[in-house]
Amino acid sequence: SPSPLTERMTLFWHNHFVSAQPKVRYTQLMYRQNVLLRQHALGRFDQLLHEVAKDPAMLIYLDAASSRRGAPNENFAREVMELFTLGAGHYREDDIRQAARAFTGWSIDLDSGQYTFRRLQHDGGEKTVLGQTGNLDGDAVLDVLLAQPATAEFIVRKLWREFVSPQPDEGRVRSIATAFRNGWNIAVPVRALLLQPEVVARDIDNALVKSPAELVVGFLRQSGGELTRPVAAAVSIAGMGQNLFSPPNVRGWPGGEAWINTQTLLARKAFLERGLSERTVAETSIGEPMATSMKDDDTPRRRLQMLEQATSVRIDTEAWLKRAGMAPERVAIPASRAKLEHMLLVVPPTAATGEGVLGLDALRATLLDPAYQLK
Repeated sequence: SPSPLTERMTLFWHNHFVSAQPKVRYTQLMYRQNVLLRQHALGRFDQLLHEVAKDPAMLIYLDAASSRRGAPNENFAREVMELFTLGAGHYREDDIRQAARAFTGWSIDLDSGQYTFRRLQHDGGEKTVLGQTGNLDGDAVLDVLLAQPATAEFIVRKLWREFVSPQPDEGRVRSIATAFRNGWNIAVPVRALLLQPEVVARDIDNALVKSPAELVVGFLRQSGGELTRPVAAAVSIAGMGQNLFSPPNVRGWPGGEAWINTQTLLARKAFLERGLSERTVAETSIGEPMATSMKDDDTPRRRLQMLEQATSVRIDTEAWLKRAGMAPERVAIPASRAKLEHMLLVVPPTAATGEGVLGLDALRATLLDPAYQLK
């Protein structure tokens, strides 16, 4: 990608405005939603919120498409407050009930697959949401949510955990959120967070665990590796616990230390080992179902077998080593090892590399060090 940060933020919003393929079912709708998230990834949050709220995949996933006057479905109203804007504790149950009435009539045109407003199904009565009373429709409710300081703080807090550290600094969160509300430019908090001292000088106390997507894509970008089958990346990522376009629930992937367990750590190590192997891993004949067939009840052995069948990565390890002043056939000197570790790790390695370790072995030791799992 010419803009890795855009892709990173697209994935962030995919895990914020959650929809999942198994319930939505229509692949084209999931694709359209992904395009929408990418278009607004670093744009204006208020515009993104309004457009995602009317996105057909979202309307299906949170049952809003079938919500109508006299029988409002509260799922979308609840999640838009708790997970998309305010966060828990900043609304009442009656706010959800009233907002659900406002969202009635938001539906999908079955011929085009696009959003449509069905006026006869909309509840046009008076409603009160967060103290605002009137003939509120869905867009008006979203504007009420955007007017709450808690919304900007909730988003900044979540971005902090994505880019800075597991524990946000509430004082700095409020300061950044104030700037964020002045125009809702997503790039404003992202830039501020990337310049935080915890990011500029990363240490083990503030280090974050790479998501499976970050691990795989980062490995490929760092190595200049080539995927002989693009689906292989998605399969590997799914095997590590992040089945893209299929988050586990409306809260998305929890992230952080939850990415690491015995099973997923084995899958991470297996991917890195295969990437460093000189042989080409056999390609699968199973085809497109691979990415969606990684079920929670698969055994670890079965998952690893599927990954062995599906993943094929070619890497020029010699070129990679030369960037660190090393070569496969000669002994790694301390300065070169330090450069290699600086290139690949955000914190010092947990195990020191021996003085006589050859270049390729030094590369392997660095990549398989637990520190490589951190960002």
